[in-house]
Amino acid sequence: MKLKRVVVTGLGALTPIGSSVPDYWNALINGVSGAAPITRFDASQFKTRFACEVKGYNQADHFDRKEARKYDPFAQYAMVSTEEAIRDAALDLDHIDKDRVGVIWGSGIGGIETFLNEVSAYAKSEGPPRFNPFFIPKMIADIAAGHISIKYGFRGPNFTTTSACASSANALIDSFNLIRLGKADMFISGGSEAAVNEAGVGGFSSMHAISVRNDDPKTASRPFDKDRDGFVIGEGGGTIIFEELEHALKRGAKIYAEVIGGGMSADAYHMTSPHPDGLGAMKVMENTLEDAGIKATEVDHLNTHGTSTPLGDVAEPKAIVSLFKDHAYKLSINSTKSMTGHLLGAAGGAEAIATILAVQNDIVPPTINHFTDDPDIDNKLDFTFHKAKERRVDIAMSNTFGFGGHNACVAFKKFKK
Repeated sequence: MKLKRVVVTGLGALTPIGSSVPDYWNALINGVSGAAPITRFDASQFKTRFACEVKGYNQADHFDRKEARKYDPFAQYAMVSTEEAIRDAALDLDHIDKDRVGVIWGSGIGGIETFLNEVSAYAKSEGPPRFNPFFIPKMIADIAAGHISIKYGFRGPNFTTTSACASSANALIDSFNLIRLGKADMFISGGSEAAVNEAGVGGFSSMHAISVRNDDPKTASRPFDKDRDGFVIGEGGGTIIFEELEHALKRGAKIYAEVIGGGMSADAYHMTSPHPDGLGAMKVMENTLEDAGIKATEVDHLNTHGTSTPLGDVAEPKAIVSLFKDHAYKLSINSTKSMTGHLLGAAGGAEAIATILAVQNDIVPPTINHFTDDPDIDNKLDFTFHKAKERRVDIAMSNTFGFGGHNACVAFKKFKK
């Protein structure tokens, strides 16, 4: 069968450096860091006392009190970014076939704050156990997709992908595949996470996964820098609307870019560490090129996973050079995590938005916070350090990798009829 073409027609973002897509993009191209001391809880006794929190967020601006009680913060972030994306796509909800619109959402952890609060309250209580009746519905990772479909009446395929930090990239790939197979006209896809709390920060800290640069949070996320000491935990949501091309053209939709491929692979190596030679990372990019039907030399820009961890930041450049060979040095490579921190299960959605906007605007956001070259990294690669770069971006790819060895990559192209 002939596969259908898929395009991007709506974007929504709630991030540590911008609570809308225009604000997010403006902060990205200006190299703004979202890292700051934690305000969500008293972190004074923690080894890491900073994070990339969503700034100025007030649930009362988006939900009434009764409604808010039903949503863990990760689901709230999903609803807020999706509302912007639907508005951005100019969807006439009364004149689309809602049986043909689905929701595939990604979250690596789901309602960890709800779980923390409920179990903490139980541990402190005396007498018969008492739990909030919303405990389970608020906690389960699939509930964000459910709430989006309930609010807007979307009756197409509806589920959640969970693959740690690759979760929302996997959601995008599933959405892309179902549309091009003719199973739906449109998907609301992306991801959200809200793990800036005692359990999230404490858990990652105990693994020595996150930075402890408490004296200088804004420069703590240092992808590819010799003195990096771990990622900076972040939070937020990113929504992308994928739509079948003819459906989009028929309703006169604005088109940001075309989705041309998606790849997946596994490291099959270690629970939390990447393969040291980047074999899984190389394979996922190779699979993406094959799926998109393009050559490595056609790619202009690569938004890396680039977390600012000691092992990951060595393995991924190795994979890039192994796959792209001489063309690797012509790529504009970056890590937007240097600004947003690591949004965990939401990273794939938020970073895909950055990649789509790079294609649309011919601007590659920078990798900030680079001070010292790492001799274990090929520094002839163009990591777009310090400042955004204006250049032609016809095709771009976005990498996301997760604990467990889960790898996902999505490719976008300038739209041409």
